[in-house]
Formats: sequence, structure tokens, C-alpha cells
Amino acid sequence: MEETNEKAYAKLNISLDVLGKRPDGYHDMVMVMQSVSLHDELRIKLNDSGELSAMSDLHFIPNDERNLAVRAARQFLDAAGDEGRGVEISIKKRIPVGAGMAGGSADAAAVLRAMNRLYGGRFSTGELEEIAAGIGSDVAFCVAGGTALAQGRGELLSRLPDMPGCHFVICKPTFSISTPELFRSIDSTPLRHHPDTAGILESLDRGELEGICRRLYNVFEDISDRRIKTVGEIKSRLLDCGAAGAVMTGTGSAVFGIFTDETMAQKAQSALLREYRFCCTAKPIKPLV
Repeated sequence: MEETNEKAYAKLNISLDVLGKRPDGYHDMVMVMQSVSLHDELRIKLNDSGELSAMSDLHFIPNDERNLAVRAARQFLDAAGDEGRGVEISIKKRIPVGAGMAGGSADAAAVLRAMNRLYGGRFSTGELEEIAAGIGSDVAFCVAGGTALAQGRGELLSRLPDMPGCHFVICKPTFSISTPELFRSIDSTPLRHHPDTAGILESLDRGELEGICRRLYNVFEDISDRRIKTVGEIKSRLLDCGAAGAVMTGTGSAVFGIFTDETMAQKAQSALLREYRFCCTAKPIKPLV
């Protein structure tokens, strides 16, 4: 039996813009994405059973092809022409579910990387990203991670200079926010502002963290929703604790602040843990492949 371990790294949105709804029902997006050190741990085993399954330490996560990790295994085997293989996936979750941090997509991407290694590097990174694009919107980014500009549904990726050194404090309230519900809301809500994506890209080119922090923006925060009010409260707490900037990631509900000082970040984490169940620190990571 062939097996290997792989880490699945969480994603944060430095910025998120929605340009409009497409004829296929998806939305055109422009996002600056960053992978961070917070990760799930996966173990992938190949066998000859012909069955694909996933097990997790969270009982409510599906173990069949409703799970993106299982779907990734299926897509990989199809692409490799080895449909008769069996795959057993074990997932230890650390990325909170329903947070806008691409936990499921990161797991799927980790399966693709791990299986590619077990198959002797059958596919290039670009080919893995093509396979990933058919699984879910954030999976392609999560294959390599690092810092990237994502467009289209999120599958059109442009590598960017590495994020300057910093510390993230990530806080998630107890509730999650429905992604389809937010997209329906944004279709009927005129957006007041859009991120200064060009300014973020320029700041990345110059390695200027301050310029990035000034431009953190997520258009979903414009939605009128009582839960977004809590997002605003967490942002305020992070800024009060010394964050250089704070924003909601993805469709929420997790919020993160960027800190230049590690001690200050740890103090902020401790302060927010008194009010919220999940709060952690993380660092930006460079591309994996």
C-alpha cells in the first residue's frame, strides 16, 4: 500500500472584488489571495479496492464525493487513466469550516499534490491547476498557494511577489455565512466601493506592507446583514489591538488583522479568545510547488 502525508494550507483574501454575474451563473472575481501557515493534516493511502473515501475528526464532514478531497482523488485518477484504484483519505481539521478560508479547497489541492507525488510527478503544476479548476473555485489557487492574483471564477491565476513578512491574527465568530446567499445579495446590491487592486499589486512589487494594509477590502462587507455587523466588531477589536489593517476573508465569517509585531499579534489573539471561540495566529507562506 502506497501512502503519504500532506499539509493543506488555509487561504486569506487580501482583497476581493466582484465584477458581475456571468451567463454561466458564476461571478467574475478579482482577488488577491494569500496562503498562510494554518493548515489541515492529510494522510493519503492508495489501494486496489476501487473505492474512494475520506475520514475526518469532524463528524459532519461527508466521506463521499460531496467532500472536495474525494472529488479531487477521483479527478486525479481519471486524468491519470487509473480509474480502478482506491484511495483512502484521513483529514485532521484545523482550518475552521465555513470561514471563507478555503478549507475544503485546500484539502482537495493537498490530495492532488500528494497523489501526484505518489504517481512519480505525473503532472506539472499547471496541469494540476487545470485538474483543480474542475473541482472548485479556490482549488486551483490552493495547489501552489503563496501570493497570487485570481480572476474569473478564481481559476485564472497570476503569481505575485511574496507577501512582506508579517503576522496574521484570524478570528471566526460562531456563525458561518452562506456563500450562495451572499452572492444573491450582492446581485441586488449596488456596490459602493471596490478594492484598489492596482494599488495592492504596486505595494507588493515594492514590498510595502503598509500600502497593502491600507488597501485591504472585501466587497461582501457592503452587504446589509446583521452578521456583517459582527464582522465589523471583530475588525474594530483587531485594529484596537494594533493591527495595521483588518478585513473579512472570502464570504466570511472569519476576519483577520495584519500585525508587524509578533508579540502584539499574540496579545491580540489572547484578547479575542476571551470573546470568540476560534482565534489563531499565522504567517504568510511562499508557493508550495
